[in-house]
Amino acid sequence: MNHETRLHLAAHPFAYPLLRSLARLGPVVRVPGLGVVVNDATVARAVLMDERFRKDGPGSPGDLWTPVLGPSVLLNMEGAGHLALRRKLMPLFTPGYVSALVDNVLHGPLADLSARLERGETVDLVDVMRLMAGAVICRVIGLGEVSEARARELFADGEQVVSMVSLRSRRLSDRQVAVARQVLDRIGDIAQAAYEAADESTLMGRMRAQGLSPAEARGAAGAFFLTGTETVATFVPRLFALLHDHRTPVDDLDRVIEEAMRVTTPTPLMLRSVSTAARVGKATVRPGDRILIVTHNCARAYGPFDPSRPHPPELRRLWFGAGPHFCIGYPLALAQIRAVASVLLSHRVRVLRRRAARGVLIPTYEHLWISAT
Repeated sequence: MNHETRLHLAAHPFAYPLLRSLARLGPVVRVPGLGVVVNDATVARAVLMDERFRKDGPGSPGDLWTPVLGPSVLLNMEGAGHLALRRKLMPLFTPGYVSALVDNVLHGPLADLSARLERGETVDLVDVMRLMAGAVICRVIGLGEVSEARARELFADGEQVVSMVSLRSRRLSDRQVAVARQVLDRIGDIAQAAYEAADESTLMGRMRAQGLSPAEARGAAGAFFLTGTETVATFVPRLFALLHDHRTPVDDLDRVIEEAMRVTTPTPLMLRSVSTAARVGKATVRPGDRILIVTHNCARAYGPFDPSRPHPPELRRLWFGAGPHFCIGYPLALAQIRAVASVLLSHRVRVLRRRAARGVLIPTYEHLWISAT
């Protein structure tokens, strides 16, 4: 059993074997009590591009996040309102802007990481990534330069909310909603203060300049807070574990990152709600049906980790969505990953020890200890 499989089993000991077994039943399969399961990348992309399959109906992400974030964030919107909000936000996430933001926020932490590796220290890459992801999200929501303790605190707050969700979750309980609102209200207050300061050197100030209302900016900050930490923090340790395990030389960093994204699948499962009778593959679906796109099955159908193999068009970055719902924060995530990976590669790090995390939504390591060779 490889280490990636161990991570999935540690995170989801019952759900993961079930999802993998569903992959053997065909591209699309209806599972009573679960929904219509999609295991094929071509079908998955068609569903994500089709407005009949929505994020705001029963069984969709809206059931999970609308009680916490309200009705007007990208995670749970469709139609003209979604497109209008997306158009306002997209100029804020250009590659040039996010690269400058990451360089500014992570200059100190990356220099410290490099110095520790240069001294021959053993470094827990999971802990390092929590700190760095926390520092970046602090800046995104409107905090200036923060202490390590504050960055870790913000990361832990986001982790607390995300950990309430499992692969089986349809909605949060009243208690979970109350806890999540308490966390996100604090984030919203920080974001609103930055918005009202109208400093266009900050992301929240730029949101105001782009014409976002206070409520839209506050909701966007909450959504970025929830989605903007886990992806990067969990991915980088898994990336370097894959490079170590497969003894892979890195000639093209972007290509290696894309292939590692395929294998690790940052979003292993996506939900949609059927609004109009349609067909998904060979299955007929009706309004109210729930569609489960098992992104992990779609991606893993293309074989083991191999950066030399190009991705076919139907698979390209499927784990970040497609069409109008493609992840708007992708450039920010990629900028962080590149920045950290470049430092680690310059030291030719190796993995010494590792421990899988249990009871988490996104499979990851609890610890991954590395050192420079």
